[in-house]
Amino acid sequence: MSLTSLSAADLAHVLFTSRLQESDRPSAEQVRAAIEERLCACGGDRAVCTAYVAQEAGDHPDTYVTRMRWALTSVTRAYATAPTRPRAAV
Repeated sequence: MSLTSLSAADLAHVLFTSRLQESDRPSAEQVRAAIEERLCACGGDRAVCTAYVAQEAGDHPDTYVTRMRWALTSVTRAYATAPTRPRAAV
């Protein structure tokens, strides 16, 4: 699966499942690398990441919104500044 075929929401779901944290203050490059790494770990199947997001939302609704907001913001910024990739569709 090509990252360019994923929407910002799809990319945010993948980032949400990564080990990267908002407190790490990751650079755009680190966000893009974390997404690529996590998507590869899921066998290129974004549905695996989406299932994990759904589980986390149910298990930890108190932190879900904050983390997803961070993931969406981070994806938007990371792909807006990507030198060789098109901007993620919102």
